[in-house]
Amino acid sequence: MRQKIKERKKLTKIVKVLKGKGKRIVFTNGCFDLLHLGHVRYLEKAKTLGDILIVGINSDSSVRKLKGPKRPLVPIKERAEILSGLECVDYVTIFKESNPLNLITSLKPNVLVKGGDWTKEQVIGGDVVERLGGKVVILPFVKGASTSNLIQTILRRYEKRN
Repeated sequence: MRQKIKERKKLTKIVKVLKGKGKRIVFTNGCFDLLHLGHVRYLEKAKTLGDILIVGINSDSSVRKLKGPKRPLVPIKERAEILSGLECVDYVTIFKESNPLNLITSLKPNVLVKGGDWTKEQVIGGDVVERLGGKVVILPFVKGASTSNLIQTILRRYEKRN
């Protein structure tokens, strides 16, 4: 499955070839730290919106900027490999920037997907995708499924009791 993990430059070339063959490219991004049911259902649904699903993952330094110094819990190489093991994911790429705008601009996906905590207007790169004739899709959350909830559950269950 590691062959699904591609550097941006190589993936941009692959996408150009795939689009030339008429394939519809779907892109989403996130930290994907502690993969859970919400992530899996979200990615499976995203895949149904096109032919090829590409997942951009925030690097460890990028996650720390977004989530704080204690995150990520799972290092980037492991997060990338775990995601590449999902049948619905065709390619995984890592980005170091605080947001995926440069990656989206390079890949030019047909569909840009984000989760229910975003509005269409807030989606970074949405304007780029729409200007190129693509669309932005917001998918609903799986209630209660979040990395933050999972971390809190672990802390509660394993905290020392006096």
